[in-house]
Amino acid sequence: MPPKNAIGFEIKTLSNLIKRRIDLNIAQQNPVELTSMQGWIIGYLFDHQDQDIFQRDIEARFNIRRSTATGVLQRMEKKGLVRRELYPQDTRLKKLVLTSEAIDIHENVIKEIDRVESRLSAGLTRSEVDTFFSLIAKIRKNIE
Repeated sequence: MPPKNAIGFEIKTLSNLIKRRIDLNIAQQNPVELTSMQGWIIGYLFDHQDQDIFQRDIEARFNIRRSTATGVLQRMEKKGLVRRELYPQDTRLKKLVLTSEAIDIHENVIKEIDRVESRLSAGLTRSEVDTFFSLIAKIRKNIE
């Protein structure tokens, strides 16, 4: 059993509660079942729609092996979340592009995160929120 008032335990517990709330609501709203990694990849591709993104970029960004990236992206293709398009400048490469379904899912995820953020800060004053972020910054610095 963790010691009373253990900061790390409380942070982990709160993190689990937040993740569970977001995952539950997203699962209810979206017909496609997503893993966390698939969600992160969708977010990355969404944020970089103005750039040409390839599998090697996913590997580098998420520090995953080629075989892991291949498997995740193949499953995402089967679910209709991404397409691999020929890249005219180098025919060995295939550009990753989000489908409209993945864009809709991402937009729903962002809305859900915003709702959870509102719940988290409900009843807190601006001063309390500022104090929270100040404390988190100090704790992060202590552990780095």
